Amino acid sequence: MDNLGVVFMSEVVGTAILVLLGCGVVANVALAKNKGFGGGFLMVTIGWGLAVYAGVIAAYNSGAHLNPAVTLGLVASGAEEFGSGVPVNLVSILTYIGAQMIGAILGAVVVWLAYKPHFDLEPDAANKLGVFSTGPAIRSYGWNLVTEIIGTFVLVFVVIGFGRNGEAGGLAALGALPVALLVIAIGASLGGPTGYAINPARDLGPRIAHFILPIKGKGSSDWSYSWVPVLGPIIGGVVAGASSGVLLPILG
Repeated sequence: MDNLGVVFMSEVVGTAILVLLGCGVVANVALAKNKGFGGGFLMVTIGWGLAVYAGVIAAYNSGAHLNPAVTLGLVASGAEEFGSGVPVNLVSILTYIGAQMIGAILGAVVVWLAYKPHFDLEPDAANKLGVFSTGPAIRSYGWNLVTEIIGTFVLVFVVIGFGRNGEAGGLAALGALPVALLVIAIGASLGGPTGYAINPARDLGPRIAHFILPIKGKGSSDWSYSWVPVLGPIIGGVVAGASSGVLLPILG
């Protein structure tokens, strides 16, 4: 298998594991009759951080972007190669992002399979959607967008900073633990307003899965909000990447 094939499979598997464990912890907390029911936002935040940890470990062959905002942030930073020595070009960018989307959809489908009886018994359609995708605590599209931009800026800027210290083109070379702790920190500090997607694939992929799966009483997939957790992270990631070349040498 050539390098792009390895990258594709690595990103699919890593992102699937990320979403399986991340959306899985939300299902455990949100759906009735689970042993984790009512565990709270901190449990969700820690769960997502550990999901990132597992996804990064699994996707080491590709540099473990697992997130289009990270991929585009690295492009904006001027990186010439991604993980595994893959050159930065249109084909490699689309390979990363396409694999991340496929992995996110697959991971969300497996969450549904794992919690199928609980989805069937859950009376609240909003709780079912919340397992798959994010939604704002207060719906204000402009401010929700700002929150996602800020959260993703922090993620990508710090990830690039990690990479500069290790001279690496992706998350896996940093060690998974620092990235997991960073995600927990962002969730605990900035996650309340929107549920902190900070990853277009993490939100859009599971939202697509929610739309196509035969989930009993699932209600709307809330497409009117779906652009916020896609556009916000892309803007935040690109701004972080573009500014890293100026700010990181000054801060370093």
